[in-house]
Amino acid sequence: QVQLAESGGGLVQPGGSLRLSCEASGRFSSIHEMSWYRQVPGKERELVADITSGGGTYVRDSVQGRFTISRDKVKNTVFLQMNSLIPEDTAVYYCNVKFWLGSLYETWGQGTQVTVSS
Repeated sequence: QVQLAESGGGLVQPGGSLRLSCEASGRFSSIHEMSWYRQVPGKERELVADITSGGGTYVRDSVQGRFTISRDKVKNTVFLQMNSLIPEDTAVYYCNVKFWLGSLYETWGQGTQVTVSS
């Protein structure tokens, strides 16, 4: 079983910063892709950013220039640096990891709450 441990969420004022982390543990051959999603009540989960095994990154337009995704390959950990936060960033943030173990699988973290409010 592959599990993801998320941390770093919390309450922050507009303009503030947070750094989310997600560590993958368990059995897998290699990691294919690591991603961050977010979800607010009543809306579908949306992709925020991802990073591929080759190091290529994607960040959705609404957070471009404010969020940065990175990884520590040795520790199997993905980070999301969130700067200049705005209330619209408020959501539960979920880590997603696609990994190889003969075939390609994916697993989700439990989610961490990010609240941006005055």
